This record gives sequence, C-alpha cells and structure tokens, in this order.
Amino acid sequence: MTVACLTIDLSAIAANWRALDQLSDTNVETAAVVKADAYGLGIARVAPVLADAGARCFFVAAAEEGTALRDVIGPGPRIGVFSGYMDGDRDRVAGADLLPMLNSPEQIRRFAADFPGGACGLQLDSGMNRLGLEPEDIAAALPEISKLSPFLAMSHLACGDDVDAPENARQLQTFREMAAALPDMALSLSATAGVLLGAEYHFSMTRPGIGLYGGLPFDAAAPVVRIAIPVIQTRHVNAGEIVGYGGAFQADRDMRIATIAAGYADGLIRALGNGATLFADGVACPLAGRVSMDMLTVDVTHLDEPPGMFDIIGAEQTIDDLAAAAGTIGHEILTSLGHRYNRKYIDA
Repeated sequence: MTVACLTIDLSAIAANWRALDQLSDTNVETAAVVKADAYGLGIARVAPVLADAGARCFFVAAAEEGTALRDVIGPGPRIGVFSGYMDGDRDRVAGADLLPMLNSPEQIRRFAADFPGGACGLQLDSGMNRLGLEPEDIAAALPEISKLSPFLAMSHLACGDDVDAPENARQLQTFREMAAALPDMALSLSATAGVLLGAEYHFSMTRPGIGLYGGLPFDAAAPVVRIAIPVIQTRHVNAGEIVGYGGAFQADRDMRIATIAAGYADGLIRALGNGATLFADGVACPLAGRVSMDMLTVDVTHLDEPPGMFDIIGAEQTIDDLAAAAGTIGHEILTSLGHRYNRKYIDA
C-alpha cells in the first residue's frame, strides 16, 4: 500500500445518532447535519445510513450541497439549507425540494417573490451575531412570513460546548422571546453541544453534527475514524543532524526516524509539527520535525523493530486528541481530510 488508509465506521455513526436521539424526549425530532460532505467522511455513504437509523430531516450549508444530498437520499426527507436563499438558488431549491433557512429580510423578500407560499425555515439571531433575523426584523417581516410556510425557526448557540458559559442561558431566553412572535412554529436551538445541555434547550428539534462523527463535546460517542499510514523508509540519524524542512527538529542523540506516507495534503495540518503523537501497535511515537505535503517523520528509536504502519487516529488517539496537538478542534481535522486516502467503510 502506498497511501494512508482512512477507515470510516458507518455503524458507529448510526449508533451515535441513536444515542443522541435518546437524550431528548420522544416528541423531539433529531435531525442530522451532513454539511461539508458529512464532515469530510462522504455524504454518499453517510447520509443513507443516518436515514436508515431514523433521521428524517437533514441540514447542509449551501444549496449546492442540498442538491447533492437529494440525489443520495431521494424524495421524502427534509433538507434545510443553513445559508438560506442566495441569488441563483431558485432552480436548486425547486429541483431538489430544499428548505432554505431564511436569515435576513432580503432573503425573505427574495424567497417570497420566487416561491409564494413556499416551504422554508427561519433563522433567528439569539446572540451569536453571525446569521439570523433580529427581533425588529421579525416584527417588520411578519406580513411576508405569514404568506410563507415555515416548517421551523432555529438559532444556534455560540458557547454550547462550555456548560458554564452564561451566554447559554442568555441565548435561551432571547430565543424564547423571539419565538413568542412566531406562534405555532416548530423550534430548534441545539446542535450537539445543546443536546448535552439538557431538555430546556431541545425544543421541537435538535440538530447534531460533530457528535455523529465521534467528536467532542459528545464524549460518549463511538469512535468513527481510523487513519493508518504506511512507512516509506526508516533511517539512522546521527546526534546533531536535522530532520525535515527548516531544521525544526535536531537529533539530541543517535536516532532512528521513520518517514511515513501522509502530510498536509491529506489534511494532517502543519500545526501538528513536533507536537503530535502516532502509534505503532499501540506504542506512542512522537512526530519529529515539520509536517510536509506528503510525508511525516516519526521517532522510532525506542521500538525494537521498525513498524510497517502507524495510526494517527484510532483506538489510542481520537480526532480531538489530534486536534489538541495542533491547537484546533476535531471539526477542522475531519473536514480537512484529503481525497488521497484509500477509504474503507465499515457498513452499518
């Protein structure tokens, strides 16, 4: 094998959806967020598994993603589009039966002109100041909203992964106040983090994303991803010699260094350099030097025999462990994974 192997456990994704679904009451719908090609893991394989597990509503970031998703899951399940209704979306929305989450007065007017009485959603800004209608927008737009068929009003928590953040309670109260102007409408505030905050955050629907794919803050998630990287060469390095670009690593003793076949072109970002750990048959081995486009260099001096493969994500190290070494989050690790991997799927 000449490229790294990315193994994706579809049964774990289904199990994670069911586990998150069970954290809310039976009258709360659990949707599934599959934006960014199902967080980099492949919407064509992931979405049908989530549908089979019970998801009947999906969310994507853009109408283009919604069209691709509709081709995969067919008619029936609802597909919400977080970016709302953008110029040029008309044919996609109509052709794929998408539900844009309208987030500005301009989008409401544009959608109402193109789809009188059309089905859609509303996105409310409860305090994140990223997307969504302000309270005064709702009041001004109520006449046009009343002529549409919104299936959901949603907002998003800015600090949901910090259970002690006072912003959570403030956003919860603001969302309730804004939703009061939209009676008889289904409501949604929580992604994965909000699900874990408890029932008062669940409303009519939850929208888990990262938790489906094995990431924090859902620490009970079943692991989904394993990355195994083959060794190209193992070499002796003398004390005082450098390894890799820029001489970022210098041997402090005679060492053995394994050069392995993955790098930042595979989504293993440069910020991992000299900070990450890999595992050979469960034994920790530190990264030595910078991440290159196609190669990593690993200290194997302490191993009895040079290994043939290394795991960088797997039983010993989660996506969030690796993210911590790079000063980022598991979302970035997953969505950065490149197309060069030999991808293997474990069926649900």
